[in-house]
This record gives sequence, C-alpha cells and structure tokens, in this order.
Amino acid sequence: MPRLQDVQDEVIHLRSAGVDLGKRFLLACVRVPSTKRAGSWSLETLRFGTTTAELRRLMGWLLGHRVEVVVMEATSDYWRGVYYLLQPHLNLMLVNPAHLKGIRGRKTDPSDAAFLARAGASGMVMASFVPGRDIRELRDLTRRRTELGRAAGWEAQRLEKELEDTGMKLSAVLSDITGASGRAILEALIRGERDPARLADLTHGRARNKIPALIDALDGEFTGHHAFMVRHYLDEIDRWKDLIATFDTRIAQLLADHERDMEVLQTVPGIGRLGAEIVIAETGGDMTQFASAHHLASWIGVCPGQNESAGVSKSGRIRPGNARALTPDVEHTRHWILKI
Repeated sequence: MPRLQDVQDEVIHLRSAGVDLGKRFLLACVRVPSTKRAGSWSLETLRFGTTTAELRRLMGWLLGHRVEVVVMEATSDYWRGVYYLLQPHLNLMLVNPAHLKGIRGRKTDPSDAAFLARAGASGMVMASFVPGRDIRELRDLTRRRTELGRAAGWEAQRLEKELEDTGMKLSAVLSDITGASGRAILEALIRGERDPARLADLTHGRARNKIPALIDALDGEFTGHHAFMVRHYLDEIDRWKDLIATFDTRIAQLLADHERDMEVLQTVPGIGRLGAEIVIAETGGDMTQFASAHHLASWIGVCPGQNESAGVSKSGRIRPGNARALTPDVEHTRHWILKI
C-alpha cells in the first residue's frame, strides 16, 4: 500500500522580488507575506526607467521592502547596468532564460516580474555565474581581441580572392600568403616586378623548396588595379595586427597577478598562452565558483545533458559549448579542462 503524506510548498525566501527588464523601462514586483490572511502573499508592482537615477530609486524601493532575493533574467545586455548597481547592496540572482522554459507554461502570475519573484521565493531557479569587475574587464579585452583576429583573417581571405582574379595561384603553394615569403612576393608585385622566377626567388626558409611550383603559380596578369587592392588589404591586415598587439599588452597587464595560473594552464596539451588567457577570462580563474570539475564542464557546455522521462533516457546531446571559452587552440583538447 502506498504511504500517504501531506506536503507543503517550500518557501525559501519570505520576501522576494522579480525584475522584468527592458531597454527604456523595467517592471519590478515585490512579493511579501500578506498582513490580511496567513499563507497568502501580497504583490506590489512598479515601473521604473533604466537611467542611473531611476535605478537608484528602484534600489531604495527594494531595500525599503527588505527583500531577501531579487531575480532577473539575462535579457540581452539590459541586465548589466541594473545588476552592477544593485549587486553590492542586494542579493541578486541573474537567471538564464533557458532554465525558465520548463516552468513558464504553468505560471499564473499577472506579469513576468511577479513570476520571477515567485520563482526566487521557492528556489525554482539557480543564479548564473557573474564574475567580478576585474574579470569582466578582462573578458571584454579577450573577446574583442578574438573579434579583431577574425577581422584580420577576413582581410586575408579578401586578399586571396583578389589574387584569384589575377590568375595567380599563390595560396595553392604557400599556406600563409601573408607570411614572410608571401609578403615579400606581394610587395614586389606592388612595386612592379612581374618575372615569376625573380618573384619565387624572394622566398625564405623552407618555402624555397617550393620555388619550381611557385614559378608556375605566379604566372598571371597582375595589373595596376590589383596592385592598389593588394596594397589596401595588406595595410588593413597590418592595422588589425597593430590593434591586436595593443590588446595583448593590456591583457598582459591585467593578468600580471595570474602568472602562476598561466604557467599551470600552459602545461595542458593544446593550450598555449592565448588559450590560457581566455580560460582565465571566461572562468574567472577561481574554480571555487564551480562545485566540481563536472559542473565546470557542464557550464562550458562540453558534456551531454540528462533527459529522462518515465525511466526512459532520451537524447542528451552535447551542446555547442561556449564559443568564447573554446578557442581554436583549446577546442580540440576540451576534455582537459576537467583537470584544471
């Protein structure tokens, strides 16, 4: 015979609040015990602007209600200003919207803010990891540097397409047409040199073993227009590289206190200095934020999910992962992150 048992919904926080974020304004709802009837709750909802003055008014309103937890969704980038201003004074929970999908359909609250307040009071949601200011600044730099590297790569691709227009097949022989040998050949072409043999003789190092193939590859029609465009693409690549160098310097300054961590990370096969810098920027460098290595792997998105219903295990495919944490020199050794 099954054992019957009376249960009662658990309330972790008696006084909670939810914030529904927007670009120009937000709705905040406070959920507190009712003074009229035991076991029921009173909801008070107000609309605030998103300027700093309005956010200070929101903070005073929440502090006046003595809320124990404030829940908000990570909506676009609108949460940043609100979170950073309130976080030193209130217990904030930034929630991943994907974690709310499973309970969205059952909500009966009059607004998203009221729903978030109820979810926070009952412990139905978990807070996302938000690093401190120093790590946030480091993240900005490493992520922007990655974007700059992609931009430089796009210019190199455009350069290669321009060379295809000349009939020359330089990229079919040299793996990097912007390297030392490729650069020497392109600069000579811009100056007016057209003899394939003389151009091929400008190569350096192991590329000289490819001189016969280069002579055939450099047989094409390189016009004044091509010289102008190639000069433009080379200058753009140099500009992006100079910007990347300034970011490298700034990142190194911010990581001056993490040199020991950098050395340890670089002992992992496949992780160089660039990868180590990105790992620290994305994880914060403080592994106490994660309960275990398995939690870290789940946060990054490199482990299968658990999808079970009625005793039947369904698809638990691995998510694409954190594209920012899994850089090219880290991605192929993602399983080693468990050893950090």
